Amino acid sequence: MLIIELGVTLLALVVAFVVPKVGSSVLAPIERKLAWLAHRRQLAVLVVGGTSLALRAAVLPILPIPYPGLQDEFSYQLMADTFAHGRLTNPTHPMWVHFETLFVIHRPSYCSMYYPAQGMFLALGQLVGRHPFWGVWLSVGLMCSAICWMLQAWVGPFWALIGGLLSAIRIGAFSYWDNSYWGGAVTALGGALVLGALPRIKRSQRVRDALLMGAGFALLATSRPYESLFFSVPVFTALGIWMWRRARGGQRQHWLQAAFPLALVLIATAGFLLYYFWRTTGNPVLPAYIVNLRTYAVNPNFAWLPLRPAPQYHHEIIRSHWGDWDIRPYDMIRAHPIVSVVVKVLMLWFFYLGPLLSLPFLALGFALPYGTSLKDVGAKTRFLLLVCAANLIAMFLAVPDNPHYAAAVTAAIYTLVLMAMQRIRRWRHNSMPTGVFLVRSVAVLAVVLLVLRIAIPLFGLSIRNPSAPWTWASPWNQLRARARVENQLKAESGKHLVIVHYNPGHDPGEGWVNNRADIDKSKIVWAQDMGPEENLELINYFKGRNIWLIQPDVNPFQVTPLPDDQEQAARTRLGIRK
Repeated sequence: MLIIELGVTLLALVVAFVVPKVGSSVLAPIERKLAWLAHRRQLAVLVVGGTSLALRAAVLPILPIPYPGLQDEFSYQLMADTFAHGRLTNPTHPMWVHFETLFVIHRPSYCSMYYPAQGMFLALGQLVGRHPFWGVWLSVGLMCSAICWMLQAWVGPFWALIGGLLSAIRIGAFSYWDNSYWGGAVTALGGALVLGALPRIKRSQRVRDALLMGAGFALLATSRPYESLFFSVPVFTALGIWMWRRARGGQRQHWLQAAFPLALVLIATAGFLLYYFWRTTGNPVLPAYIVNLRTYAVNPNFAWLPLRPAPQYHHEIIRSHWGDWDIRPYDMIRAHPIVSVVVKVLMLWFFYLGPLLSLPFLALGFALPYGTSLKDVGAKTRFLLLVCAANLIAMFLAVPDNPHYAAAVTAAIYTLVLMAMQRIRRWRHNSMPTGVFLVRSVAVLAVVLLVLRIAIPLFGLSIRNPSAPWTWASPWNQLRARARVENQLKAESGKHLVIVHYNPGHDPGEGWVNNRADIDKSKIVWAQDMGPEENLELINYFKGRNIWLIQPDVNPFQVTPLPDDQEQAARTRLGIRK
């Protein structure tokens, strides 16, 4: 798909210089209808969100509700299940050492290590739609609506509608944000609310806009607080400068109408986080995220810091992740810092822009007058570039990197794309409407590529995009083998205890051993293989369950009842009669 996208983008650029009037008679009437819709701003916001929701629902036959693939996703699902049961965390299980897994803490309580916003949306999906996926689905729809709403304040109604629909196409159907449980849309929703409220507060000082900005900051703080801190600095700086100028002009009472509601939401958010941390870790200023890293991590997450001493691990698979896989990017950044920066920039480019959404920026190289400098760039554009740069700095400083780490600036990126499209639309080459054609090409090709992405699996073809770099169309890896085992055991009578045995070299990212919030009441309990003696302890605790041994690395894949000789050997060694 990436090669196809690159090809059609280059073709559009060539056609723009040769026959730029092609398709004008068909597209001009469509533009007029879109303009009619765009000027009904609230309706436009609803249409964009509805388009995203309808689009993902429509492709369910070829892209069913996803099964988790990564340990992170199972951790978020644990959080969702905990919230859905009316709890913020769970008590430590007496057999917790058998259930240790990545990105979950078991002491002082049993919960996900992550911040709660994504889990809240998943819990809503579990409660209302009976599956966490519907929380993901809803979050993406809200994100697309929020992007359209934000764009209305920055580029005008028509361009806002186009940008919102582009986000629905490029993120709301096939991206991993809508096809995994890893997150992205919730943080992007928060960023869009903040950036959309900022110019509205300056213009009218309405309480509603201040509350929306506060809601945006709340989502950022409860989803990705590290990157969001960098994102927030230019926003608060701009807001502070505006308030200071208003106060000097004797108009303090007006900005106070916005400042007080915003402050109340921020205080409430801080209070909730302090309470959440206290419930999960026993310390109101200690997140579960930090507890997890202190317990397991060797990589300090910042390349200028030394590695931590390796702790004593109970399971080889966990040692493999924290003591090997997690250190590799740390070593790479220390050895090749410039290369790592380039890799991170390319990773973000692949996901957020790709060849198609890069076309407006490429066309600017032709459309802008010779000698154009940064001084000629408008204040709005400079501010959005500053916001994006702040988020980039956060990513460059840290070791981990994934596209959704920059999710807070999603709306800013789309705004910059739309600003570039506005500028090149006026560009004429040899008195021909070259810019108009290029702008229309972005929207038309986005739809064409979407249709192609839908059609490919319908014709039995495979998408050859690798899972990394992730693009808008990349297929998402799912742990289908575990899904098959789970479905098989759910159909069996009784309750089950599944002991998972890994061979050396197993990918620790595969989340086989992950459990629900209430382990004892679960129909299926997943546990690490700790050897006959330790396994027997677990077997005795779960008396009456069917015991299964799974070996994911054996080819063909094996699911068998626990061998009697293993159980008997343990009993003999411990002097226990069967």
